[in-house]
Amino acid sequence: MFKDIGQVTQRLGDQQYVSTEEISTVMFLADKLGKPVLAEGPAGVGKTELAKAWSKVAQRPLIRLQCYEGLDESKALYEWEYAKQMLYTQLLRDKLSEVLAEASGLTAAADRLAQEENVFFSQRFLLARPLLQAITSDVPVVLLIDEIDRADAEFEAFLLEILSDFQVSVPELGTLTAKHQPAVVLTSNNTRELSEALKRRCLYLFIDYPTAEAELKVVRLRVPELNAKLAQQAVEVVQNLRTMDLKKSPSVSETIDWAKALVMLNADHLDKKTLENTLTVLLKHESDVQKAKRALTGGGKAHPLENRSNPRRSGWQN
Repeated sequence: MFKDIGQVTQRLGDQQYVSTEEISTVMFLADKLGKPVLAEGPAGVGKTELAKAWSKVAQRPLIRLQCYEGLDESKALYEWEYAKQMLYTQLLRDKLSEVLAEASGLTAAADRLAQEENVFFSQRFLLARPLLQAITSDVPVVLLIDEIDRADAEFEAFLLEILSDFQVSVPELGTLTAKHQPAVVLTSNNTRELSEALKRRCLYLFIDYPTAEAELKVVRLRVPELNAKLAQQAVEVVQNLRTMDLKKSPSVSETIDWAKALVMLNADHLDKKTLENTLTVLLKHESDVQKAKRALTGGGKAHPLENRSNPRRSGWQN
């Protein structure tokens, strides 16, 4: 699909995703090797958006599985629609009576009923969840397994079989094999260590906060109505806030929100009052807000309005 890494960067850029050479290289190799991508990094740096942009670039539908604590196979793979089965049973009650009428005993009746099991355990009653949707799709898809680190280790182990063979076993129907191997992107906020077995099956990608240059490019792409000088000031503030010892550093998505807020406030430059009144768009803990305000008045070690370089490098998106 792609002739080189540069084309990947260009195509992602067409979807307003500012990629780095590392990101483009991993996505290029994933496409060529048919391997899943495991993207780790802080929340809000663009891991999920990478999958969304990739689905548009590849012109494939996106199927998303949002992971959470307690997620099990039935919620991720499939469930039987028991209410629908019961409704059909009621509607076909007279026909079932005819089928069982000539049975000589309970065993014979059970045998006759077993012959009709495929009526009630067929795909018309199967409620496909994201994993099964991706496997049974008639067209190639991008499967996003979002925040896999939030799921339990047991679910992670179950996922290994899916990623190895791209097939699932439904006891009543047999083995269902993928018609088209999905392009898989897993994301992790690194809240727990993932298994080595899962990592072996994936190409690994770490996405960190972007450089000032990359983040400015993002802001100009996503909030073009913000004047260039104010966009530069906003990015400098965010970059320097990330150098402070905060409970939660502002993410790129929060930078975008802040840029939009500044437009809504008709701000033409970033003064101390505007910054203090809008800090909660960037910072979501009161202790972080107070720490930033102290720094603004010179009481802290870092001044957010100072022009500092941030050594962390990465690509982006919202």
